[in-house]
Formats: sequence, structure tokens, C-alpha cells
Amino acid sequence: MATTLNGQALFDEQQLELEVGSVSRDSIERSVPGLDGLIAIDLGQRGRLIKQKGTLRAKSKPALEEKLAAIRDYVDGYAYTLITSDDREFDNLRIDVFKTKNERPSGVGLAIDYEIIYTQLISG
Repeated sequence: MATTLNGQALFDEQQLELEVGSVSRDSIERSVPGLDGLIAIDLGQRGRLIKQKGTLRAKSKPALEEKLAAIRDYVDGYAYTLITSDDREFDNLRIDVFKTKNERPSGVGLAIDYEIIYTQLISG
């Protein structure tokens, strides 16, 4: 099974790495006149960062651009589901960053390294 984003197999499996961060919390701290110290208000869970790194390959420059455009279409502020080849599922993912570097000839075509930074939104 391939790694998919919203059911679409966009990624090459070789050299695909996934780094899953921990869920973060947020709070507000305020000082109050007449009190020694701070009042802290816990605002609950806020989500977590998930980083995906890998290499995309294609037989031609137009085919590579088509793959990149398909991923860029998901950088729209909406939440999606990522399912990895080892059946881990991450839902409510928003793509915050998609960047590429190091385009190069590879075998019978081209390869380019990429990084995607997702925020997994916590629904309350």
C-alpha cells in the first residue's frame, strides 16, 4: 500500500520519512494587581506538527511539475487525511509548508527532494 493524502498516491515511497511531533497545549498567563504571582488559564490542546520528507521522481520535467502541482493544490488551508504505507492514519492535517530543493537527473528522469510540514488540528 502506498502513502496517500486524501486517497491520492502523490508520494514515492523510497526515502520517505515522517516525523510526528507531540500534541502541544496553550495557556494564558496574567498578573493580577494585589496577588503575588500569575494566574494561568489552560486553553487546552492545540495540535501538533508532522514533518514529511522524501524524494519525488518523474520521467520528464513536465511529469515532475505535474506531481509538484498536485501536492501544491493541497496547500489551501483545508484539512486532509494522510495514510502511510504502514497503515498509520493522521486526520485533520493542514499543509502549512511545501518546499522543494535539489532537483537533479536521476536514472531515466528527474528527482527532487521535498519537505511538507503539516499541522494536525485538534477538534474539540
